[in-house]
Amino acid sequence: MSENDNIFRKVRFFLGDVRNELTKSTWPTRAELVESTIVVIVSVVLFAVFVGACDTVLRNVIGLLVRH
Repeated sequence: MSENDNIFRKVRFFLGDVRNELTKSTWPTRAELVESTIVVIVSVVLFAVFVGACDTVLRNVIGLLVRH
């Protein structure tokens, strides 16, 4: 039982530390969160379009090279 008590004590201490650190954190406002989310979504869409365009160009170039 002593070993189990030690494990539970360590877990309890760890969770206490986590709670303490979370109180030190500053959380974004709703407006900041929405703005960041929009930036991420737009960035992902632009990157997807770029990758799609590169894929199309390379597929056509490789297709031309393979045919000849």
